Formats: sequence, structure tokens, C-alpha cells
Amino acid sequence: MINWELYVITDAKLSRGRSHREVIQAAIAGGATVVQYREKETGTRRMVEEAQELRALCRQVSVPFIVNDRLDVALAVEADGVHVGQDDMPAKLARKLLGPEKILGVSATNLAEAIQGEKDGADYLGVGPIYATGTKPDAAPPMGAPGLAEVVRHVSIPVIAIGGINANNIEEVIATGADGAAVISAIVSAEDIRAMTQELLQRIRQARLEKRPH
Repeated sequence: MINWELYVITDAKLSRGRSHREVIQAAIAGGATVVQYREKETGTRRMVEEAQELRALCRQVSVPFIVNDRLDVALAVEADGVHVGQDDMPAKLARKLLGPEKILGVSATNLAEAIQGEKDGADYLGVGPIYATGTKPDAAPPMGAPGLAEVVRHVSIPVIAIGGINANNIEEVIATGADGAAVISAIVSAEDIRAMTQELLQRIRQARLEKRPH
């Protein structure tokens, strides 16, 4: 069983000059439960090198390692899976190429996309943006916690919330019943990545405890 609670995504532009390795090492030390390598502006060779390095780090501590968008890179480095967006390779085709054993994540910006993603073979959904975010300039309008809760009610695979999530709103996100939160800037831009990861994980776990029926 995969623990989806705190899903950390890399972003070279936001990491204050620190390498992906430094960021992910600190995030794992703070308790990150899943790691995604997301890199839009590097050549394929460099991507493979960085992904291999992060894959090795994650493997040491049994944290699932996912590659964003690039199925070829995911397969080349033997990542645990790949995550595709609505404009990337179709999920059904990605599933066919990945095989049944690897993890397939699919982005969904609304309920229809979420239901379709589940039908197409996704193992989990990255749902959002929940709040306004500067990380993805072409992001859809924020759906808010109510939109997220609706998706959670209508699909049976894990739902990971994404978009503008930080220490101030992560509990609201988890209160919807989402299985976890995907975080970029709140962690990779943090002065103390390890401490921020620990804090977010603590808030997630507190929110889950409060949600349980007494």
C-alpha cells in the first residue's frame, strides 16, 4: 500500500539554487511519502541523469518515485511510475506502455476528467488546482475544497490534491477526504525544507485524526 499523504514535486526555478538532490534529500528526511521529478526545461540526457540520482535516493528509503510527463525517462531510469496531464500522452496509452505493475497518475481539473482518468487505468489522480498557484501559469481555475470533495465522492482510486497548498490550508484539503496533498513551492522554496516537510506532514495527520468518526 502506498502512503500518499505528502507528495513532493521538484521545481528547479523555485528551489533557491539548490539541486533537486538537495531538495529531495531534505524532503525525504522530513517525511515526504512520494516524490515526483518534474522538469520542463532540461534536455533528455540531463533529465535521465537527475532522475537516476533521485530514483536511487528514493529507493534507499522505499519512497515511490514518479516522473512527470516523460514516460521515456520513467522507463529508462526504472521509476516506480509516471504522471500524465491532460495535454500529455493519453492515460490509456501510457498504461499500455507502462504495463500493469507501474504506477500511473493522471491530472484532473474537474470531475469529468477525474472519472475518465479512473476509467483509463490511473492508479491515482492529481486533482486541482485547489487554490490559485503560480507554479503552473496555464493552470485551470481553482476548484476549491468543495470541488475537491466532489471528486473524492465520485472516484474510488486515491485522490491527491494539488495547487497552492501550504501550511495555512493543508488541513482544509485533507478534511475533504483526499488521500494526500502534492506540494511544490511550499516545500522546495522553504528556507528549511526538512522542517517545513515535517510541519506539513504533522498537519495532514492531525487533520486525518480529526476527520475520523469519534
